[in-house]
Amino acid sequence: MPLSKFIAIVAGVGPGTGASVARKFSSHYPVVLLARKPENYEGLAKEINSAGGKAIGISTDVSSKDSLAKAVEGIKQEFGQDVAAAAAIFNASGPFMRKPFLEIPAETFSSSLDVSAMGGILFSQSFLPLLLKGVGSSEHPPSLIFTGATASVKSNAQMASFSTGKWALRALSQSLAREFGPQGVHVAHAIIDGVIDIPRTREWLKDMPVEAKLSADAVSILISMDKKGKG
Repeated sequence: MPLSKFIAIVAGVGPGTGASVARKFSSHYPVVLLARKPENYEGLAKEINSAGGKAIGISTDVSSKDSLAKAVEGIKQEFGQDVAAAAAIFNASGPFMRKPFLEIPAETFSSSLDVSAMGGILFSQSFLPLLLKGVGSSEHPPSLIFTGATASVKSNAQMASFSTGKWALRALSQSLAREFGPQGVHVAHAIIDGVIDIPRTREWLKDMPVEAKLSADAVSILISMDKKGKG
C-alpha cells in the first residue's frame, strides 16, 4: 500500500521513462504527475488509481515559475499543507534536434534552455522545500532525481541545441548534490546512455532493432534505486 505521509512528484510524464517511473513509485507513494498537456497524464493517472494506487495530474509548464507555484498549491490542497516529498523526479527535456549549428535559430536554443536548464532550476526551487520536510522521517533519504542523456556528457555534431540544455542540467545537479546532500536530500543525475524504446523513437529510427534500444521499465528501475543501489 502507498505510504500516505509522503508523495512522489514526476515532471515530464510521457509514454516512456516518465510513465514507467511513476508506476514504479506508485507502489510506495501517492504520485503527482506533471505535464503541460492533460492527455500526457490522464490515462496514466487512471491506470494507477484503478490498480489501487493514488495519482493526480496537474497541467504544468516547468519553465514557468507561476505554473510551478500553482502546482505546489494544488499538491497542498490535495494532500494537506504538511505534505512532504519522498522523491521529485525531473524528466522534462527540451526538444531533440539534429541540425547544423549555423541553421539553428536562437529561439530553439532558448526553448531547450528554458525546459532543460531553467525548468530544472525552477522545479528544484519549487520542490526542495517538500523534500527537506521529509528529512529524518522518510524510509529513505528524500531524493531529487534528474534524468540526463548521452548528450549530458558527450555532445555530437549538430546536437548543440539539445546538448547545451542537458549539460546545464548536469551542472545544476552537481551543485545541488553538494549543497543539499549534507542536509539529508539525495540528489542524483541519471544518464540514460541510449535510445529508449517508445513510439516516437520507433518512428524516427525505423531500422533500429528493438534489442538495440533501452526498455523504459528498465530505466525506471535505475532511476528509483536508492544510494545503495536498491530498488
